[in-house]
Amino acid sequence: MTRPTIYLIRMGIFLGVVAALAAILSFTLFDAFRANIGLNGVILLVLLWGIIHSFRNVASLGREVTWIESFRRDQAAVTSNISPRLLSPMATMLGERAAGRFSLSTTAMRTLLDGIWSRLDERRELARYLIGLLVFLGLLGTFWGLLETVRSIGGVIASLSVAGGGDVSAGFEQLKAGLQEPLAGMGTAFSSSLFGLAGSLIVGFLELQAGQAQNRFYNDLEEWLSGLTKLSSGGIGTEGDASVPAYIQALLEKTADSLERLERIMSQSEGTRDSTDRHLQKVADNLDKLGDSPALQNIDQTLTRMSQDTAQGRNQLLEELRGEIRLLARTIAAAAGQSKQ
Repeated sequence: MTRPTIYLIRMGIFLGVVAALAAILSFTLFDAFRANIGLNGVILLVLLWGIIHSFRNVASLGREVTWIESFRRDQAAVTSNISPRLLSPMATMLGERAAGRFSLSTTAMRTLLDGIWSRLDERRELARYLIGLLVFLGLLGTFWGLLETVRSIGGVIASLSVAGGGDVSAGFEQLKAGLQEPLAGMGTAFSSSLFGLAGSLIVGFLELQAGQAQNRFYNDLEEWLSGLTKLSSGGIGTEGDASVPAYIQALLEKTADSLERLERIMSQSEGTRDSTDRHLQKVADNLDKLGDSPALQNIDQTLTRMSQDTAQGRNQLLEELRGEIRLLARTIAAAAGQSKQ
């Protein structure tokens, strides 16, 4: 993206040249300004307004360029502190797709560019109006001064006396005094035209630079968005071809976007599954190493001996119980035989 700094430098150099010329002609311009301070003051205020507006339009593009560059470096920049004004619709649209790689359809790109162009054109409208206003104020002062001149000349002619015996020098002095007002009217006419046309020239040049900066910004933005745009099936075709209905095209584009998101999700899931498999393999290896350790083998042998000892003790105990039971049975049988005798 091209930054608008070069255009700001051009505008600054132009204003410097104008200021130098105004300084050279300062006495003449001051006398012209005094011809009608009110109207000429309004013209200069409108001129100052146009200068500030033109510089502001160009300088504001720097914020948009900074946002685009930040977004191109890191797509998470849409949520940063840099919030564009001219590109706020695009920031909202791209912010919804900030995660992963995204693409725009031709319809979405064209709608986006049309909206941005409309905003740029709205900013130019005020500058065009100010240029026309400066010309209008200059012409207004011209006609105003001419009306005063015509009226004053009529009064001077009416006041002239051609009667014989009059003092010629007195009549000449009266004529000179009467011409002061028409000359003041001519001064108003020419001074307002001078300031109005010069002001429109200055604002026109500044607006020319602002328009070039905005066009360059728009072209760079269009080139960048073209790299993110995928052509739909209905985007290219001859004049006689049957186009795909809009709702079907929108459905296909929506389906393509959904498939693209599904592909990203599956890629992420595949990466997660591979990581899980690696962790499980590490756990299995650790268990194998643990199973081969001497400590576990000793424990296994000890438990085996304990099991064998327990089985032998249980058998011996059972044999002793059986012997005691036999002895007890014989004793009971002998006691029973003696009692019968």
